[in-house]
Amino acid sequence: MNDIEIKETIGQPETVPLSHGNASKPSSKRWLTALVIALIVAAVLIFGIRSRVKAESNLRTVTAQMAMPSVSVVKPKQTASAQEIILPGNIQPFISSPIYARTDGYLKKWYFDIGAHVKAGQLLAVIQTPELDQQLAQARSTLATAQANLELAKITRDRYQGLLTKRAVAQQDVDNAVGTFNANKAVVDADMANVQRYQALVSFEKVYAPFDGVITARNTDIGDLINSGSSTAPRTNLFDIVQPGTLRVYVNVPEEYSRGIIPGQTATDIVLAEFPGEKFSGKLVRTSSAINMTTRTLLAEIDVDNPKGTLLTGSYAEVHLKVPGQGSTFLIPVNTLIFRSQKLQVGVVRDGKVVLAEVTPGHDFGAEIEIVAGLKADDQVVLNPPDSLVTGQQVQIVNATLPGDTK
Repeated sequence: MNDIEIKETIGQPETVPLSHGNASKPSSKRWLTALVIALIVAAVLIFGIRSRVKAESNLRTVTAQMAMPSVSVVKPKQTASAQEIILPGNIQPFISSPIYARTDGYLKKWYFDIGAHVKAGQLLAVIQTPELDQQLAQARSTLATAQANLELAKITRDRYQGLLTKRAVAQQDVDNAVGTFNANKAVVDADMANVQRYQALVSFEKVYAPFDGVITARNTDIGDLINSGSSTAPRTNLFDIVQPGTLRVYVNVPEEYSRGIIPGQTATDIVLAEFPGEKFSGKLVRTSSAINMTTRTLLAEIDVDNPKGTLLTGSYAEVHLKVPGQGSTFLIPVNTLIFRSQKLQVGVVRDGKVVLAEVTPGHDFGAEIEIVAGLKADDQVVLNPPDSLVTGQQVQIVNATLPGDTK
């Protein structure tokens, strides 16, 4: 058996049996391949899962962002240290007076017409008073009679007093003479006063200018009946005279600006339509120191020098008042206000969340409104706040600027 096996072996190629190490190589390759495939599959799975997780996270973020409202905000604008207000004003003369007659009669002559410049004490008109002249003559005659009676009573008194020293008359007679003298003296005094009264009335026949000024109205003409107002008829206004060297401009200041109206400190400019592009300086000299209960305004007087008579009395003017402002006030657009059952509010964004702040309004300027309390300079105020806006709500901020601000 061994021989046969040997022979067969000799005729065939020698076969070398595999060792243990060589037999494990195919297994290692198969294992490595499987590991690589597993890693690839794991990587694909991990990448896919990660992509889906990231997509879900992005979806949640986008959804949250879409659910979070976006708001435009503005910052409050600090008001100026002094603000200018424009109010209507009435220009009036520093002194204005109607001139009436103090005696009855007829206008004999007038010497000045409207627009004439007159000096104090200058004769303006003469009134003819024939009845008064006759009354004065009668009073003088009565006075002369009384003076004659007084002179006779004086002589009689002196004579009786001389006889009394010689005991030629009774004391009673002397007393009667003295009483008669005193009575006649009183009559003379009364008649003298009556004469002086008529003399004063006669002096009123001549009408004089009471001060330097301009005649603005002549209300009578020669021959007109002049009534001094002593009867039921109305008094006759002869002339109107004004003093235009200094003008008074009266303006009614709204109550909310009254604190800034300080006499001597508030600067003013006067603008008139008939003088385009020109301003006249004025000085606030006094106020009424009281608010009118009907108009809720403070009456202020502004004096304007008018040495050449450039400005005419009775004109309408625009008064520009520079009123000191309050340092803590701000201006915001009116479309930031929230009107609810609570106090006036605005939405303020702080740390990404809305806070509804109560504010106190000041002056309303139309597109903007003044806020005197409730805001800070660095607050971000929500523009056009929606009705659903509540405190604590998260929002996205979109910056905005106030109208007229420079970017």
